[in-house]
Amino acid sequence: MAHYAFLDENNIVTEVITGRNETEVVNGVSDWEAYYSDFRDQLCKRTSYNGNIRKNFAGVGFTYDADRDAFIPPKPFDSWVLDEETCNWEAPVAYPADAEDGDYYTWDEATTSWTLTQIEG
Repeated sequence: MAHYAFLDENNIVTEVITGRNETEVVNGVSDWEAYYSDFRDQLCKRTSYNGNIRKNFAGVGFTYDADRDAFIPPKPFDSWVLDEETCNWEAPVAYPADAEDGDYYTWDEATTSWTLTQIEG
């Protein structure tokens, strides 16, 4: 089973569907990206849960970058930078390496730092 992402005119993912495997031939159709694109009159790109293609599994709101041939998630904070290898956003400061089991840190954009957050339980 393969998955496909439909893109709007700005290459933003609007929907992800389950479709035919890319190696499957049905009634002479073998290029499923093209088939789904023509069927919906909307650009369609295959995506993969395991990241075998296009870096990341597409989700609604992700951007398809044709130059990188990758799906890039929405940028979570202005200060975060794109990791060119993974096409994921990374904080400008690494997550605390000394975090202990049960510690939960959240990103504080105002201070561009990780803040230990207390979880009531």
